[in-house]
Amino acid sequence: MSSFLNKATLIMPPFATFLCLFLLILPTFAAATHTLLFQGFNWTSCNKQGGWYNSLINSVSDLATAGITHVWLPPPSQSAAREGYLPGRLYDLDASAYGNKDELKALIKAFNDKGIKCIADIVINHRSSEKQDSCIFEGGTADDRLDWGPFSVCSDDKEYPCGTGNPDTGTPFNLSLDIDHLNPTVQRELSDWMNWLKSEIGFVGWRFDYARGYSPSITKVYMQNTSPDLAVGEYWDDLAYLKDRTLDKNQDKHRNDIAMWVQASGGHVTAFDFTTKGILQAAVKNELWRMKDSNGNPPGLIGISPGNAVTFIDNHDTWSQQIWPFPDDKVMLGYAYILTHPGIPSIFYDHFFDWGLKEEISKITAIRIRNGISATSSVQIVASDADLYVANIDDKIFVKIGSKFAVGDLILPNYKVSTSGKDYAVWEKN
Repeated sequence: MSSFLNKATLIMPPFATFLCLFLLILPTFAAATHTLLFQGFNWTSCNKQGGWYNSLINSVSDLATAGITHVWLPPPSQSAAREGYLPGRLYDLDASAYGNKDELKALIKAFNDKGIKCIADIVINHRSSEKQDSCIFEGGTADDRLDWGPFSVCSDDKEYPCGTGNPDTGTPFNLSLDIDHLNPTVQRELSDWMNWLKSEIGFVGWRFDYARGYSPSITKVYMQNTSPDLAVGEYWDDLAYLKDRTLDKNQDKHRNDIAMWVQASGGHVTAFDFTTKGILQAAVKNELWRMKDSNGNPPGLIGISPGNAVTFIDNHDTWSQQIWPFPDDKVMLGYAYILTHPGIPSIFYDHFFDWGLKEEISKITAIRIRNGISATSSVQIVASDADLYVANIDDKIFVKIGSKFAVGDLILPNYKVSTSGKDYAVWEKN
């Protein structure tokens, strides 16, 4: 959800009251055995001299070598903000700050030639009008596709009271006009545009921006109408941290809310596992007891619906804009965790290239691929203490994170260290 300054209120204190809910049994996204996502941009990539698409194309080989299967690219359309998150003329891909339509197609082809698929950042909750404070939109084509009027804007949009559509079905967005997704014309023409991104541009799937902004039943409609290869929703909500290890260590409400969003969206979409991110970035500060729930499972979405979880450490919002960032000196502990555990891991551009972590991260992705660790792999947590976390995944690898060096006999004797770094190590079976 790239909503600029107002986003901070969604995740920072005061936090929502903790509520323990029942675990959910969900249909699982039918991902390939090996799926590894890469976020191919950050918040300032739009300012890259010569164009971001022309720059990223030079990284294709490195990402293929690391085993990346999908790359998430930034919003491709004309936008009132350079970053792309206030889109207007959706069919106009030549006015993007990241590059033009031909450069985007060339980039996607270069990825495809290396066996990597591309997903588009789909910003459909809101839209920028042609004239300030009006409800008039142009689609960016010679015909009337996506040329909308007041009928397409929610009637209860307080910041822009020009809409005559249905009331908003989700959380309002205060920097642009909230679109009425209950309108059949809106649903049809947005679905057509997304399918055009597939057939004409080469995208295979979506990252749904600000998924809290409209009902999950709407997400289900777009999933059904466009049949993406991979789709992930940004359902970002408050997370209540428990301060005392004697309390129930399970942030159930937060992950169950995400799981219920997945279920209401049809069950075949994935969601960013904000629960795992939030608990993990607190746990690496010598609070690794947080990494096991009351049932002995991982405490995030991966503990109840791993096939629907996309795990990550940081992204263009959390790190680039310093909204809820992971501790920078613990980032590799985070990657050691998500790259060895179930869920679909997502790697952030800055960490891989700008921070010089390409080799360290690639060693762990190679272990994941070599051992067939998948989104639905099993986890046996062997230790979860303040300074030590150890887990066995699929009886194929062990992973340790934490400042405690000695692991005693927690690692079986027929395993050997395959890679290690500051406060982490990964073992493979001999």
